[in-house]
Amino acid sequence: MTDRPPSATDVLIVGAGIAGASLAAALAPWRRVVLAEAENAPGYHATGRSAAFWHETYGGARVQPLTLASLGALLDPDPEFSDHAFLSPRSALTIGRTSEAAAVEAFAAEFGAKGVEIERLSGEAIAARVPGLRSEWSEAAYEGACRDIDVGGLHAAYLRAAKRAGAALVTRAPLRRARRAGDGWRVRLGEEEMDAAVIVNAAGAWADEVAAACGVAPLGIQPYRRTVLQVRLGVAVPAELPLVIHVGGRFYFKGESVGRIWLSPHDETPAMAHDVAPEDMDVAIAIERLQSVVDWPVAAVERKWAGLRSFAPDRIPVFGADRDENRFVWCAGQGGFGIQTAPAISALLAAQLGAPAPSGPIGRIDSLPFAPSRFA
Repeated sequence: MTDRPPSATDVLIVGAGIAGASLAAALAPWRRVVLAEAENAPGYHATGRSAAFWHETYGGARVQPLTLASLGALLDPDPEFSDHAFLSPRSALTIGRTSEAAAVEAFAAEFGAKGVEIERLSGEAIAARVPGLRSEWSEAAYEGACRDIDVGGLHAAYLRAAKRAGAALVTRAPLRRARRAGDGWRVRLGEEEMDAAVIVNAAGAWADEVAAACGVAPLGIQPYRRTVLQVRLGVAVPAELPLVIHVGGRFYFKGESVGRIWLSPHDETPAMAHDVAPEDMDVAIAIERLQSVVDWPVAAVERKWAGLRSFAPDRIPVFGADRDENRFVWCAGQGGFGIQTAPAISALLAAQLGAPAPSGPIGRIDSLPFAPSRFA
């Protein structure tokens, strides 16, 4: 890690969260790579604030292929990359009230048609998995394959792999501006300047700002604030409680330890790119929604935090060369599913930048639906 970039590189990746770090790890064996982070350390914003899980249906049907193709790399990583898996068992329930049975059925049918293993549950079968569930929550779709992700471990493994392959990580180095110079770019990072043949925009919530600083038209990447709480309950809810998600997108919660859960009101409040903090109103809404679902007394809110999830206008990831500037490459708009799709996105994008084409399930994915040219 350094505060000063080298004088030149093949690929400058702007942003060292999970998107930038995974791409650096995939690309550095084949190209000179500099990974530039504006903060004092990588992963400070969205990556470091994630309550991440591998959930095959999360993000919708268009994201599901990226999620499924990433499973092998997370569950059984190459021994040179990690000596342990990044996933641990969880399971998930997408639930609804009796009046929402049709929505739960449609959800199960949509993903069942894509090969996702989903079991429809009702009544007592749901309550057996979520003790204290109120009776009106009578409909659910169960996914046994859902898992927790060791986000910190995965991010650190990508950074280590990138470093081993020769990538340089530069911190406290925001991209101030960049201009075309010959076949590449002259870039100002913090107070330093360097040359780069290609710029990759993996700046998360700041993606459109980075584009503008490079003279590239923004795509409309919109950050949204998401609130998460760690709640201590007055009952001994099991740590292995499933990830419980409302079919209408009004909450999710999951077991953290015995008698503790992580809870979110599933908020998506449009925000400017900045260091966000939780709002008291969102904390209160989260508690209110939880208590409408279960009869658990809330003893304390032990922790609360917020992060930014960034979406393209069509809410699916964007990766590939800009439609007008082919030496400016996007890796953005990954919403809340950037961590569970990182192995696939990084391998597919690295192949566009000079790494070998991926094989197996990742290699069978068509990158075209995720290209920036779809916004032409």
